[in-house]
Amino acid sequence: MLTDIKSMNLSELIAYLTDNGFEKFRAKQVLTWIKQDARSFDDMTNIPAKLREFLKKNTYLAKAQIVRVQRSKIDDTIKYLYQLYDGEYVEGVLMRYHHGLSVCISTQVGCKMGCTFCATGKSGFSRSLTASEMIAQIRSAELDVGERISNVGLMGMGEPFDNYDNVIRFLKLVSSEDSLHIGMRHITISTCGIVPRMRDFADLQLQCGLSVSLHAPDDEARSRTMPINRRYPIAEVIAASKYYVDKTNRRISFEYALISGENDSDNHARSLSELLSGMLCHVNLIPVNNVTGAGYQKSTLKRQNAFVNILAQAGINATVRRTLGSDIDASCGQLKRNFMKGDV
Repeated sequence: MLTDIKSMNLSELIAYLTDNGFEKFRAKQVLTWIKQDARSFDDMTNIPAKLREFLKKNTYLAKAQIVRVQRSKIDDTIKYLYQLYDGEYVEGVLMRYHHGLSVCISTQVGCKMGCTFCATGKSGFSRSLTASEMIAQIRSAELDVGERISNVGLMGMGEPFDNYDNVIRFLKLVSSEDSLHIGMRHITISTCGIVPRMRDFADLQLQCGLSVSLHAPDDEARSRTMPINRRYPIAEVIAASKYYVDKTNRRISFEYALISGENDSDNHARSLSELLSGMLCHVNLIPVNNVTGAGYQKSTLKRQNAFVNILAQAGINATVRRTLGSDIDASCGQLKRNFMKGDV
């Protein structure tokens, strides 16, 4: 099996090369070429041919090659289809805000979680991404638009905490000076509520943002749309969320997809207020997006406003997320891994 050299930090790369008989300083040279987006080892002209041949035989340069670009006609959102090293595909989304560029990247090819309002789970699961493949999505988007990306959300395809070790490696790499040097406070991870990993993540105190997909205030309603709730019910998710806040002293976010007739009543809003009472948190209300076969309808504007007002009266900070890229299926829950012939 080939070694993913781009997922190594400098000390690991030094150890790898010296263990195989090469000089220590060669690691910095190789890393410099990686930062300069070298596409092959043959591009690394200042390292000896023997080392280049060794790297070609034993390692690979992970990629996220853009093979399709869709640009929204209603806002500045861009959706990318990336092809990975082994021919698999993932999608990512670039969004422009007043504070700079944000990119939503994928952590898995597909998803195992099976949330009923999400297209990703409906398209099946293939594998998890490496740290370097996550970084490659960001870098490919930067090269496409010719601008630096300042904020990253691990909110694309996949459940980040189902790929925990690679995600943690990604966070440490992407924030380092040897990589893209994006600060931890500019990165947000979204999880459907993998409770043990939420607690592990809190213990690391990495100062990243954490966003929890809640989508219902009680177990009965949540289990209908999120099968993971049968394994980790709401009480455990909320306890882990409070643990994160206590450990990091950072506000936690809760994602709540407003589905007409399913979870958007006044009673649901009051129950959610009670559930989150006293917690340092913010609620992102997301009018559910169209997903083929789901049959869900987004809440009316009147219902959305009523929901926000009930939360506000209870002292819960809440906003309705602006929908971006809806005309190119780039909004929350619309990314997928299965594509028709001719799409790429």
